[in-house]
Amino acid sequence: MTDDYFMTQALKEARMAFEEDEIPIGAVVVMNNKIIARGRNMTERLNDPTAHAEMIALTSAFSALGSKYLPEATLYVTVEPCSMCAGAAYWSKVGRVVYGADDEKNGYKKTAGSNPAFHPKTELVTGIQKEACAQLMKDFFRGKR
Repeated sequence: MTDDYFMTQALKEARMAFEEDEIPIGAVVVMNNKIIARGRNMTERLNDPTAHAEMIALTSAFSALGSKYLPEATLYVTVEPCSMCAGAAYWSKVGRVVYGADDEKNGYKKTAGSNPAFHPKTELVTGIQKEACAQLMKDFFRGKR
């Protein structure tokens, strides 16, 4: 299994969010080449501004493993995590974070500056299926305007 394969799975979650009129961001948590948790934005459905795809996927992974730490896991997310989600990934000590499209408006890089947003042992990979991830966001917001 590759980063591309798992990003495709995160994109499936994002497309479900799109169909539910949620901002189309999806996430999966992977351990040992197996998806152990999935999430998609549910802020509108749950009336909860913290119900981001990453938060839902991480919470599900913690529950599945009975642990608050994920050093052997990879979090795949279609769009650059916001500061809240980057913080959750930091505290979970997730081993890898892989995301597709940058988010210049709301991504963690906007507020993190030169400070590391993720745990020092977390590997960061960006740009996986960047165009597909960005296009889904563009299509969603184009329909809103």
